[in-house]
Amino acid sequence: MKSYWENLHLNSETIGLIYGFLGVVGFSLTLPATRAAVIDLDPLFVGLGRGLVAAILAAFTLRITHQPIPSKQQLVSLLVVGLGVVLGFPVLSAWAMQQVPAAHGAVVLGLLPLATAIAGFLRAGERPDFRFWIASIVGSTTVVVFGIISGAGQLHPADLALFGAVIAAALGYAEGGRLAPILGGWQVISWALVIVAPFEVLPTIFVVFKQGLIASPIAWFGFAYVSVVSQFIAFFAWYHGMAMGGVARVGQIQLLQPFLTLLASAMLLGETLDPIALVTACLVVASVAAGKKASIKRAEDL
Repeated sequence: MKSYWENLHLNSETIGLIYGFLGVVGFSLTLPATRAAVIDLDPLFVGLGRGLVAAILAAFTLRITHQPIPSKQQLVSLLVVGLGVVLGFPVLSAWAMQQVPAAHGAVVLGLLPLATAIAGFLRAGERPDFRFWIASIVGSTTVVVFGIISGAGQLHPADLALFGAVIAAALGYAEGGRLAPILGGWQVISWALVIVAPFEVLPTIFVVFKQGLIASPIAWFGFAYVSVVSQFIAFFAWYHGMAMGGVARVGQIQLLQPFLTLLASAMLLGETLDPIALVTACLVVASVAAGKKASIKRAEDL
């Protein structure tokens, strides 16, 4: 029997872009939810605790579906995924959200499409053409200039944390996208969560004993969102999309994320939509969109 997508006569790349968009919709509220959480909760608890909550869900899901344990080589790659998207990005972005508005962070994360494409080139064997790189570099330069201007002539320390979060996420995305065709999209994030969970337990317990867990309902709602949606469910669609459409191509869907996050920050947190941030977001989207028609050779095509 034909799948729903086959009945619509969509090719695998288009289907991958659809799944990628669904993942980005889930990710787009990550920074606003994180900023809401760190108002009352320690950023280290938010960054690591979300992984522990998601790891419990992942372990349960893997158990009831009787998934086989990955090979040793796959476990190493899954560790890279975990270090990037379960440890690196959550902790660095949580700390940054204590320092700058979510709207500011959203634009800096406009670097992710380029970073993901570079990681896809290095880890997934993808080869975007010259036009793709030019468009992505222009967009990235725009983001760096924004960080300098909005920081009164210098980069805010939080921008460095956000840049680190971009690198961590890009490596985790590319490695996960490389594994997804083999293991399956949701299996990749589930195994990655379970593998790195032991590294999160002691630091999380330490923070809980030191800082306590007294927080407002909105802070707990933000923590619940990043734990269940950002760290778990959204990755189901994201990695499945990369498996079908490729790391670099689907990574470009993230060009929509700054808009969605800026809108969410204004609606949910009451943050002012800085005209400079909006103009920068538009320039980033235009730059990266210019490279969407560029050809990208995937490993299986080489």
